[in-house]
Amino acid sequence: MSKLKRNPNADLGIIALKSSSELGSLVDKAIVESRRARGENFNRAGEDVPSYLISLEETRFANGEGKIRLSETVRGKNIYILADVSNYGITYRMYGKEVNMGPDEHLQDIKRVLSAMNGRAKKVTVVMPLLYASRQHKKKSRESLDCAMALQDLEELGVDEIVTFDAHDPTIQNAIPLVSFLNIYPTLDILKHFLNSEKWLFRPDEKLVVISPDTGAMDRAIYYANVLGLEVGLFYKRRDHSRIVNGKNPIVQHEYIGRDIKGMNVLIVDDMIASGGSVFDVASELKVRGAKSIYVASTFAFFTEGREKFDEKYRDGIIDGVFSTNLNYVPQELIDAEWFSQADLSTYLAMFVDNLAQEKSVSKLLDATQGIRSFLLANGFDPDARMRDEALKEGVENIAKKKQ
Repeated sequence: MSKLKRNPNADLGIIALKSSSELGSLVDKAIVESRRARGENFNRAGEDVPSYLISLEETRFANGEGKIRLSETVRGKNIYILADVSNYGITYRMYGKEVNMGPDEHLQDIKRVLSAMNGRAKKVTVVMPLLYASRQHKKKSRESLDCAMALQDLEELGVDEIVTFDAHDPTIQNAIPLVSFLNIYPTLDILKHFLNSEKWLFRPDEKLVVISPDTGAMDRAIYYANVLGLEVGLFYKRRDHSRIVNGKNPIVQHEYIGRDIKGMNVLIVDDMIASGGSVFDVASELKVRGAKSIYVASTFAFFTEGREKFDEKYRDGIIDGVFSTNLNYVPQELIDAEWFSQADLSTYLAMFVDNLAQEKSVSKLLDATQGIRSFLLANGFDPDARMRDEALKEGVENIAKKKQ
């Protein structure tokens, strides 16, 4: 009875679709280890739980239709469905040809899981690290509103909560006001990984500036700059609105607003890297302005046009490194690239799932500021002192210029 008293919540169940099977296994392992360490790794019957993963069969027929079958009941459980809608590494045979799965098919598989559960779960949470169609979040003319429609579909199918990372526009949650929408920012883990890899950038004799590649990422850049005690700069995209290429108005020029960056190191921050075209343009402009080294940090890295251009820019000294996470699929050949580095977010995600499943607050997990400052101080970097030193140095230089 004492065990049941300490753990009164419904049993946890994790359904990791094939698109997110690797991340799901890591999350499951982290939860089991954490609960065992706390003496809470048991079900309602008081039995030790070796794994919270619920196995399933994902079937694809020769004509492209799909089917999902769960191997066990989900009755009375808190179910967490993990899916990576960007995983193009999964293929199947259709009419004799090998076909890559796209975001629409991954979303449909989530719906199939919900259908297979028959409404028997106590609570259903969809963990979608990359929010489906997140860049289709608002209407500008006669066009579809895919993200909002997908969220409303999930609501109608009985989803109680949606967990995502770094949503392109968090206000999309207004489309489902009665469904809990948890938007997580992995800033702490990315910065930890970046700092551990490039400690030399934080030496007193080195200057580092945070750059936003466009106006949409400005809030992110300001946050990074504030917690690190750095200055911030901005590029904005001047577009040709008279024509459309690949669904977008082509960029004519990247304009820069900010301090002189000659001899400075640069950290470009954004939510995602697609083909890398915008990053290359911004990095090239920064090199022309005399930037010393250039690093890129983003939550998601897609490399939609492969690694060749990144290899070329790395060889040419335009970029010095790309930092991202394991929240979305990245092929092994890119993981092995000398310029690419991944931060593991599985333990962080596991903490959210564990707390949510036990109906505990996640407020402290959502606020990364204190964690970042504690980490910096523990590694000998004081962002407040750095800002004071920079301000004092700049003041002395200004006085010297006036005297001249």
